[in-house]
Amino acid sequence: MWTYFNPVKIEFGAGRFKDLPSLIGGRSYAVVTYPDTPFQALTQKLSETAGKPVLVFDDIAPNPDYRVLDAQTARFRGVAGGPEVIVAIGGGSVIDSAKVFAAANGDFQKVRRYLETKDGAEELSGVPVIAVPTTAGTGSEVTSWATVWDGEGGRKFSLARPNLYPETAVIDPALMLGKPYNLTLATGLDALSHALESIWNINANPMSARYAVTASQIILRDLPSLLSDLGNLDLRSNIAEAALCAGLAFSNTRTAIAHNLSYPITLGWGVPHGIACSFTLPTVLKSVIGTGGFREDCLKEIFGQDLEKAAEDLSAFLKTSGVGISFADYGVPNDSCAAIIDEAFAGERGKNFIGSKESFLKSAALDGILNDNRPQLVP
Repeated sequence: MWTYFNPVKIEFGAGRFKDLPSLIGGRSYAVVTYPDTPFQALTQKLSETAGKPVLVFDDIAPNPDYRVLDAQTARFRGVAGGPEVIVAIGGGSVIDSAKVFAAANGDFQKVRRYLETKDGAEELSGVPVIAVPTTAGTGSEVTSWATVWDGEGGRKFSLARPNLYPETAVIDPALMLGKPYNLTLATGLDALSHALESIWNINANPMSARYAVTASQIILRDLPSLLSDLGNLDLRSNIAEAALCAGLAFSNTRTAIAHNLSYPITLGWGVPHGIACSFTLPTVLKSVIGTGGFREDCLKEIFGQDLEKAAEDLSAFLKTSGVGISFADYGVPNDSCAAIIDEAFAGERGKNFIGSKESFLKSAALDGILNDNRPQLVP
């Protein structure tokens, strides 16, 4: 028996940004976005068609952090009654920040208390969010959680509340044109990680698996082409669809071991999230060979019957894209690896993994990802 649930209304297609005024529907709204010029232009365009927002948060930075979120959230107190809806225009950090603002409603300490103690859920609010992703990767537009970082304390939290599913996801691939190679690669690999992590997952179900297979097949087929043709709208649309499918998959399963391995690498060594959670994928794939059941059937549907070769091919793809496949490639010393792996398998996401630490370590030893023999990267 299984259950699948996702309540987000999805509006997909090039040019759908123009539909935002009707989705806002005359409600007072706040905009959450980045400070860069293209996002300022989108905010201005929205203001001209939907009326002026009551608040604009245009100082969102990657990896939303405690201290910044606290100061940002306080701005809600200056708006009587608060905005009736929050419009998030940007990548995962923007959408995650918007969810924090929606839950805090002017008081970040309520969110902080809940993250650290799991107490005070009844004090959290749920202002509706309209998510407009401008990258194809995070899937946050169709999930009910947000990643929150405590850089000073060296911690990462997941704010998860049922009422934080966005009201609507507006996915306009035209907004993704012009994104550079490194960002396109990192976000595409993040989406691939979401898809695969939702398969080798104790919470996988047949519906989430269908989304994951579709997402993985599209990314493996089209991401290399997009990386060599960044202005191709059709390819951008395909990868946006794949990232959406991956989001619909892991919205019901959450992620697993590759993500749990990634968090300290992002915190401690500054590795972008999409890269940090993808470089171990070949090793994880190799470690689950022989699992059987519908999960292995799904992996074979994606990669073919020979999963050993699939892991090698995935490693080759990463390397030719400029992604290292060992911890040392990211400056992580050998003496830190054991603690990272132990903590990852002991953590919540690690417990979602269908495999074992022993099988992972065996595969890691064979792949050499724990030593200093770095692969030759393509410039």
